[in-house]
Amino acid sequence: MPIPVTPPPQTAERPVEFQATPGQYRHWNLVVEGEVATLGLDVQEDSPLREGYKLKLNSYDLGVDIELADALNRIRFEHPEVRVVVVKSLKPRMFCAGANIYMLGSSSHPFKVNFCKFTNETRCAMEEASRFSGIRFVAALNGTCAGGGYELALACDAIYLVDDGSSAVSLPEVPLLGVLPGTGGLTRLVDKRKVRRDRADVFCTLAEGIKGKRAKEWGLIDDTFPTSKFDQAVTSRIDHLLAEIQSSPSDEPSRSTPPKGIKLHPLEVQITESGREYRYVSLQLNRKARIANLTLRAPADPQPDSAVRIQEWGDRFWALAAYRELDDALLHLRFNEPEIGLVIVRTHGEIDAIHRIDEMLSSHRDHGLVREIILHMGRVLRRMDHTAKSFFALIEEGSCFAGNLLELALASDRTYMRNDPDQAIKIATTSMNAGALPMSNGLSRLESRFLNDNARIEAALKPPARFSADAALEGGLVTLAPDGLDWDDEIRVAIEERTSLSPDALTGMEASLRFAGPETTETKIYGRLTAWQNWIFQRPNAVGEHGGLTNYGKPTKAKFDFRRT
Repeated sequence: MPIPVTPPPQTAERPVEFQATPGQYRHWNLVVEGEVATLGLDVQEDSPLREGYKLKLNSYDLGVDIELADALNRIRFEHPEVRVVVVKSLKPRMFCAGANIYMLGSSSHPFKVNFCKFTNETRCAMEEASRFSGIRFVAALNGTCAGGGYELALACDAIYLVDDGSSAVSLPEVPLLGVLPGTGGLTRLVDKRKVRRDRADVFCTLAEGIKGKRAKEWGLIDDTFPTSKFDQAVTSRIDHLLAEIQSSPSDEPSRSTPPKGIKLHPLEVQITESGREYRYVSLQLNRKARIANLTLRAPADPQPDSAVRIQEWGDRFWALAAYRELDDALLHLRFNEPEIGLVIVRTHGEIDAIHRIDEMLSSHRDHGLVREIILHMGRVLRRMDHTAKSFFALIEEGSCFAGNLLELALASDRTYMRNDPDQAIKIATTSMNAGALPMSNGLSRLESRFLNDNARIEAALKPPARFSADAALEGGLVTLAPDGLDWDDEIRVAIEERTSLSPDALTGMEASLRFAGPETTETKIYGRLTAWQNWIFQRPNAVGEHGGLTNYGKPTKAKFDFRRT
């Protein structure tokens, strides 16, 4: 693999790389023993992602969560036999103090918001694994669990707290810092754990949190055990959970006979001053114009024609390889290119190649590995949905916006399709557009596009489901279809207009428009991250000279402007 050479960032914060491997983890210890995986948190305080703070008391920064996200992916792909994941601390009397406050206080505003978003995407991946991959998560809180540490526990299916007279769970952000829990804590508290709102109000304004029996009574945890019996009691609950899983009729045949895992190898990427080049993904940056060009390529070589062959190919299979690359490119754009405001999305290759892959995925979706590949594709597409950039999809000669790649166009804020009869440009739907890759609102992107218009959805999916520019425009699948003579001017004007607008207004507008339809816990979380947390993180009461976040850990106290807004 070539040695990455990363260009200087546009901010004082050094670029972040998102690849990790278990052998290089600094903060997590992953142990797999049969059907149980244990993720032990042992944050090394002298190994932060950036200099300037220490990760004391198992507090975490983005580097800790990058490792966690990698570990979760490896459990799903490399260890499909795992049914229960235990999240615990390897430090005595301390589970996790949450996100490191000094890291947050010294970070730029974009970094803080993107940090919260990435961290929550990891939590959502845990909940998705519980729903669709047959994996249950158990939080074994052997000590104090505060802020983001408790939000990590809230993402688990069961929470057990040691009753040692001092350990408590808490969300202290409001009283201590003047901000909100950044990764869905408030929403999960009332929506997921069904904690009464009045009790939640008390809990979220108690900096010291709530201990043992009361925490159980209020629904903040599932049970509490004394120190001398804690490990034994948690093990007993895990055994009970495994027996329950084994005795339950499964609607997922692949979980009863787990297939062999596959190895996730490091991505191969050439990094230059102007972008990143992967095997199937190209990211080219025009920083002066604040534009990125993101291109996904269909495979030119034959792909596996059976689930057995997909298993043999492992992470070389296009559907997994291309989406891992896309995920890395999206994260790079989020964290390392804050001034890039518009991403131009293109595809290149043969529609038939994508159609064959989609049919293979759909035909074998009950196979454990294939299911995980599809779920991974969905997570990456939702990462695109959640990204605070404008996306314009351009459908031109040589494009292959079909099936799963058509989702990129449907996820974009606008789609332009060149109307040139001489070039026979087309797009196509496949079975993968019928709900296999849902948005955070639980709907397919076609359903979100055509709310309460089932006729249009049926027409879009009806075989042979290939559309010229005129047909795509009439069917509502594209925004505009300029002819060949006007194409360059139309695209130029659209790009210039978009990049001239306020990025703050665009972020709010896009986040409001992208998730039409029903509200879910996930859309609530991301909507609030985009709006409330984005706003509160910039208010003087949080980050001003006398703000709560600014003065945390100092001899000075926060001084709030008590006018309500």
